[in-house]
Amino acid sequence: MSAGHEFIMPRQSLLGFGCLNKGIERLKSLNCKKVLVVTDAVLNQTGLVGSVTDRFSARGIVSVVYDGTQPNPTTTNVSEGLSILNRHQCDAVVSLGGGSPHDCAKAIALLATNGGEVADYEGVDKSTHPCLPLVAINTTAGTASEMTRFCIITNEQSHIKMAIVDQNVTPAIAINDPELMLGMPASLTAATGMDALTHGVEAFLSSSASPVTDAVASKAIKLVAEYLPRAVKDGADREAREQMAYAQYMAGMAFNSGGLGYVHAMAHQLGGVYGLPHGVCNAVLLPHVMMYNLATSAEKLSDIARYMGCDVYGMDAHDAAVLGIKAVCKLLLEVGVPGGLSELGVKAEDIPLMAINALRDACAATNPRQGTQAEIEQIFKNAL
Repeated sequence: MSAGHEFIMPRQSLLGFGCLNKGIERLKSLNCKKVLVVTDAVLNQTGLVGSVTDRFSARGIVSVVYDGTQPNPTTTNVSEGLSILNRHQCDAVVSLGGGSPHDCAKAIALLATNGGEVADYEGVDKSTHPCLPLVAINTTAGTASEMTRFCIITNEQSHIKMAIVDQNVTPAIAINDPELMLGMPASLTAATGMDALTHGVEAFLSSSASPVTDAVASKAIKLVAEYLPRAVKDGADREAREQMAYAQYMAGMAFNSGGLGYVHAMAHQLGGVYGLPHGVCNAVLLPHVMMYNLATSAEKLSDIARYMGCDVYGMDAHDAAVLGIKAVCKLLLEVGVPGGLSELGVKAEDIPLMAINALRDACAATNPRQGTQAEIEQIFKNAL
């Protein structure tokens, strides 16, 4: 018998144009004296970080910046950030950016109160204490890391992405102000948007799905299908940016409680071995894993076809599901995602080890069809 479902969310979430200022007031209410801002060098160089920390200063919040986060954050990034936090005696953490700064900040905030190394917390709910107060200010529409209990950190020695799934890394406050997303380049918009679609699809198909996660996952899929092409075509399209912010947040709600699947388990290996962008890896793998899941999930895949805008009236579930998978492939082409893993430099000889590690990944447990190493290897090969 199932033990039921658990739903984990930030204490407060703010969404929509102009919500950043309200979010800073919420940060001030945490009564922190000095915050560590975790971000990346690009956002710092563009001046975005300075514009946000200036707003902090105007409200009496002292900040220290760590901008060394890599696109796939590493154990070294976490150690560097934690050292700065301790040196300056920061009592809260603010992440500013996309999934990489959010994940790095989560690990820093967790180690600050629990001690040890990042690897100690790989898996599900391994920590014993809440992390430092954590506020996540999001600048992309894809990962939903600003509101989830998921934290992905690359182990530089093993080249494996460690999945920390822990309610204690859930940010206290999640802020999604689309104003901060207007400057995203088309390639990043496409990659993060396809990440959001993958979250929605995998959560909808997950063996731990529920009526609640199905509701938000299905709406997220609909919104991505409708608004991602617009956001990629015109980054200044305010309606598209705002709807994508909502879409990725709802997809995060879905997988935060419903889990993910083989797309993420496999994409983590590609990121660990090759340092490839997570959203791009998800995008390339998604239709191939959907096809693999067709044997056990035709009905739900046919629902996804409808959410993607396909006319499946009169079709049986199998044929409708295939049409939906084709719609995903069409969307990939429309937003300019690479057609295969070989274009990204993935080598066939690395597939066996990646397949082994994918099956060990925490995200693999809720894939609706449980497979063998040989089957995972074949999905990788199909995606080449």
